[in-house]
Amino acid sequence: MTNKEKFVKFMTECGVLTFGDFTLKSGRKAPYFINTGNYRTGAQLAKLGEFYADTIKENDLCADTLFGPAYKGIPLAVCASQALFLKYGIETGYCFDRKEAKDHGEGGDFVGAKLKNGDRVIIIEDVMTSGKALREVLPKLTTAADIKITGMVITVDRMEKALDSNLSAVQSAKQDFGVDVYSIVTINDIISSIESGAVPGMEYLDAMKKYRDTYGVEY
Repeated sequence: MTNKEKFVKFMTECGVLTFGDFTLKSGRKAPYFINTGNYRTGAQLAKLGEFYADTIKENDLCADTLFGPAYKGIPLAVCASQALFLKYGIETGYCFDRKEAKDHGEGGDFVGAKLKNGDRVIIIEDVMTSGKALREVLPKLTTAADIKITGMVITVDRMEKALDSNLSAVQSAKQDFGVDVYSIVTINDIISSIESGAVPGMEYLDAMKKYRDTYGVEY
Protein backbone atom coordinates (compact mmCIF):
# COMPACT_ATOMS: atom_id res chain seq x y z
CA MET A 1 0.00 0.00 0.00
CA THR A 2 1.39 3.40 -0.97
CA ASN A 3 1.65 6.28 1.51
CA LYS A 4 -1.20 8.05 -0.26
CA GLU A 5 -3.39 4.94 -0.02
CA LYS A 6 -2.50 4.70 3.67
CA PHE A 7 -3.69 8.26 4.21
CA VAL A 8 -6.95 7.72 2.33
CA LYS A 9 -7.51 4.57 4.42
CA PHE A 10 -6.69 6.53 7.58
CA MET A 11 -9.31 9.17 6.67
CA THR A 12 -12.01 6.54 6.11
CA GLU A 13 -11.16 4.74 9.36
CA CYS A 14 -11.47 8.03 11.26
CA GLY A 15 -14.81 8.81 9.61
CA VAL A 16 -13.29 11.90 8.01
CA LEU A 17 -13.82 10.65 4.45
CA THR A 18 -17.25 9.16 3.75
CA PHE A 19 -19.04 8.15 0.58
CA GLY A 20 -22.73 8.63 -0.23
CA ASP A 21 -24.97 11.41 -1.48
CA PHE A 22 -24.12 14.83 -0.06
CA THR A 23 -25.19 18.39 -0.79
CA LEU A 24 -22.17 20.65 -0.36
CA LYS A 25 -22.18 24.26 0.81
CA SER A 26 -21.71 25.21 -2.85
CA GLY A 27 -25.00 23.47 -3.67
CA ARG A 28 -23.25 20.77 -5.68
CA LYS A 29 -24.28 17.15 -5.19
CA ALA A 30 -21.20 15.13 -4.33
CA PRO A 31 -20.61 11.39 -3.80
CA TYR A 32 -18.04 12.02 -1.08
CA PHE A 33 -17.63 14.28 1.92
CA ILE A 34 -14.65 15.28 4.06
CA ASN A 35 -15.15 16.36 7.67
CA THR A 36 -11.84 16.90 9.48
CA GLY A 37 -13.78 17.63 12.66
CA ASN A 38 -13.95 13.85 13.05
CA TYR A 39 -10.31 13.63 14.10
CA ARG A 40 -11.09 13.30 17.79
CA THR A 41 -8.33 11.45 19.62
CA GLY A 42 -4.70 12.00 20.48
CA ALA A 43 -3.72 8.89 18.53
CA GLN A 44 -5.47 10.18 15.41
CA LEU A 45 -3.83 13.59 15.68
CA ALA A 46 -0.41 12.00 16.20
CA LYS A 47 -0.84 10.00 13.01
CA LEU A 48 -2.23 12.98 11.11
CA GLY A 49 0.76 15.05 12.17
CA GLU A 50 3.10 12.47 10.66
CA PHE A 51 1.37 12.74 7.29
CA TYR A 52 1.71 16.53 7.39
CA ALA A 53 5.37 16.21 8.39
CA ASP A 54 6.02 13.74 5.56
CA THR A 55 4.49 16.13 3.02
CA ILE A 56 6.55 19.06 4.31
CA LYS A 57 9.72 16.97 4.19
CA GLU A 58 9.04 15.43 0.76
CA ASN A 59 8.53 18.87 -0.78
CA ASP A 60 11.63 20.36 0.89
CA LEU A 61 9.58 23.07 2.57
CA CYS A 62 11.36 25.15 5.19
CA ALA A 63 9.73 27.03 8.03
CA ASP A 64 10.46 28.77 11.27
CA THR A 65 6.77 28.68 12.20
CA LEU A 66 3.71 26.64 11.28
CA PHE A 67 0.54 28.73 11.28
CA GLY A 68 -2.91 27.24 11.79
CA PRO A 69 -5.91 29.45 11.03
CA ALA A 70 -8.48 29.38 13.83
CA TYR A 71 -10.26 27.22 14.62
CA LYS A 72 -9.71 23.96 12.74
CA GLY A 73 -6.15 24.84 11.82
CA ILE A 74 -5.05 25.11 15.46
CA PRO A 75 -4.71 21.37 16.30
CA LEU A 76 -3.41 20.72 12.79
CA ALA A 77 -0.48 23.12 13.19
CA VAL A 78 0.27 21.73 16.65
CA CYS A 79 0.32 18.07 15.57
CA ALA A 80 2.35 18.87 12.45
CA SER A 81 4.93 20.78 14.49
CA GLN A 82 5.24 17.92 16.97
CA ALA A 83 5.59 15.32 14.23
CA LEU A 84 8.26 17.31 12.41
CA PHE A 85 10.37 17.28 15.56
CA LEU A 86 9.70 13.70 16.66
CA LYS A 87 10.08 12.13 13.21
CA TYR A 88 12.67 14.35 11.53
CA GLY A 89 14.28 16.36 14.33
CA ILE A 90 13.07 19.61 12.75
CA GLU A 91 12.03 22.17 15.34
CA THR A 92 9.52 24.84 14.37
CA GLY A 93 7.33 27.20 16.29
CA TYR A 94 3.58 27.19 15.85
CA CYS A 95 0.97 29.90 16.19
CA PHE A 96 -2.64 30.65 15.41
CA ASP A 97 -4.78 33.73 15.09
CA ARG A 98 -7.48 35.00 17.37
CA LYS A 99 -10.92 35.56 15.93
CA GLU A 100 -10.94 38.85 17.84
CA ALA A 101 -7.86 40.78 18.94
CA LYS A 102 -7.14 40.58 22.67
CA ASP A 103 -7.28 44.06 24.23
CA HIS A 104 -5.81 43.19 27.64
CA GLY A 105 -2.76 41.42 29.03
CA GLU A 106 -0.19 40.90 26.30
CA GLY A 107 -2.82 41.71 23.64
CA GLY A 108 -2.28 40.88 20.00
CA ASP A 109 -3.90 38.92 17.20
CA PHE A 110 -1.86 35.73 17.61
CA VAL A 111 -1.21 33.00 20.14
CA GLY A 112 2.01 30.97 20.17
CA ALA A 113 5.29 31.76 18.44
CA LYS A 114 5.78 35.49 17.86
CA LEU A 115 6.30 36.24 14.19
CA LYS A 116 9.46 38.19 13.36
CA ASN A 117 10.78 39.88 10.23
CA GLY A 118 12.37 37.30 7.95
CA ASP A 119 10.45 34.34 9.39
CA ARG A 120 9.48 31.57 7.00
CA VAL A 121 5.91 30.43 7.57
CA ILE A 122 3.96 27.40 6.37
CA ILE A 123 0.18 27.63 6.64
CA ILE A 124 -1.44 24.37 7.79
CA GLU A 125 -5.07 23.77 6.80
CA ASP A 126 -7.48 20.89 6.25
CA VAL A 127 -9.40 21.04 2.97
CA MET A 128 -9.16 24.09 0.74
CA THR A 129 -12.50 24.62 -0.96
CA SER A 130 -12.83 28.32 -1.77
CA GLY A 131 -9.60 29.84 -0.45
CA LYS A 132 -11.57 32.07 1.91
CA ALA A 133 -9.39 31.20 4.93
CA LEU A 134 -6.24 32.12 3.03
CA ARG A 135 -7.63 35.47 1.94
CA GLU A 136 -8.58 36.26 5.54
CA VAL A 137 -5.31 35.29 7.24
CA LEU A 138 -2.75 36.61 4.76
CA PRO A 139 -3.30 40.28 5.70
CA LYS A 140 -2.98 39.37 9.38
CA LEU A 141 0.28 37.52 8.81
CA THR A 142 1.90 40.11 6.58
CA THR A 143 0.86 42.94 8.91
CA ALA A 144 2.35 41.20 11.93
CA ALA A 145 5.85 41.01 10.41
CA ASP A 146 7.78 40.95 7.15
CA ILE A 147 7.45 37.20 6.72
CA LYS A 148 7.76 34.81 3.79
CA ILE A 149 5.02 32.24 3.14
CA THR A 150 6.98 29.21 1.94
CA GLY A 151 3.87 27.14 1.29
CA MET A 152 0.50 25.94 2.45
CA VAL A 153 -0.12 22.29 3.29
CA ILE A 154 -3.61 20.78 3.21
CA THR A 155 -4.93 17.25 3.57
CA VAL A 156 -6.98 16.94 0.37
CA ASP A 157 -6.91 18.85 -2.90
CA ARG A 158 -10.39 18.43 -4.35
CA MET A 159 -9.05 19.67 -7.72
CA GLU A 160 -12.45 21.27 -8.21
CA LYS A 161 -13.24 24.50 -10.02
CA ALA A 162 -14.82 27.30 -8.03
CA LEU A 163 -18.37 28.47 -8.62
CA ASP A 164 -17.18 31.67 -10.30
CA SER A 165 -13.99 30.45 -11.94
CA ASN A 166 -12.48 27.63 -13.95
CA LEU A 167 -9.58 27.55 -11.50
CA SER A 168 -9.45 25.43 -8.38
CA ALA A 169 -8.83 26.99 -4.97
CA VAL A 170 -5.25 25.71 -5.14
CA GLN A 171 -4.68 27.33 -8.53
CA SER A 172 -6.26 30.58 -7.35
CA ALA A 173 -3.97 30.66 -4.30
CA LYS A 174 -0.97 30.60 -6.60
CA GLN A 175 -2.40 33.07 -9.11
CA ASP A 176 -3.81 35.59 -6.63
CA PHE A 177 -1.32 35.40 -3.76
CA GLY A 178 1.73 33.57 -5.07
CA VAL A 179 1.25 30.83 -2.47
CA ASP A 180 2.13 27.27 -3.46
CA VAL A 181 -0.29 24.73 -1.98
CA TYR A 182 0.76 21.14 -1.30
CA SER A 183 -1.71 18.40 -0.44
CA ILE A 184 -1.21 15.06 1.27
CA VAL A 185 -3.57 13.54 -1.31
CA THR A 186 -5.83 14.66 -4.17
CA ILE A 187 -9.25 13.52 -5.32
CA ASN A 188 -7.43 11.46 -7.94
CA ASP A 189 -5.60 9.63 -5.16
CA ILE A 190 -8.92 8.88 -3.47
CA ILE A 191 -10.35 7.48 -6.70
CA SER A 192 -7.22 5.38 -7.24
CA SER A 193 -7.46 4.05 -3.68
CA ILE A 194 -11.01 2.87 -4.35
CA GLU A 195 -9.93 1.25 -7.59
CA SER A 196 -7.06 -0.59 -5.90
CA GLY A 197 -9.28 -1.83 -3.08
CA ALA A 198 -7.30 0.04 -0.43
CA VAL A 199 -10.59 1.52 0.83
CA PRO A 200 -14.24 0.55 0.41
CA GLY A 201 -16.50 2.54 -1.90
CA MET A 202 -16.43 0.64 -5.19
CA GLU A 203 -20.17 1.24 -5.55
CA TYR A 204 -19.47 4.98 -5.67
CA LEU A 205 -16.59 4.81 -8.13
CA ASP A 206 -18.66 5.73 -11.20
CA ALA A 207 -20.25 8.65 -9.36
CA MET A 208 -16.81 9.82 -8.17
CA LYS A 209 -15.48 9.81 -11.73
CA LYS A 210 -18.57 11.55 -13.09
CA TYR A 211 -18.29 14.27 -10.45
CA ARG A 212 -14.61 14.67 -11.26
CA ASP A 213 -15.38 14.94 -14.99
CA THR A 214 -18.08 17.56 -14.34
CA TYR A 215 -16.34 19.83 -11.83
CA GLY A 216 -12.69 18.87 -11.91
CA VAL A 217 -9.65 20.72 -13.20
CA GLU A 218 -6.34 19.33 -14.40
CA TYR A 219 -2.90 20.52 -13.29
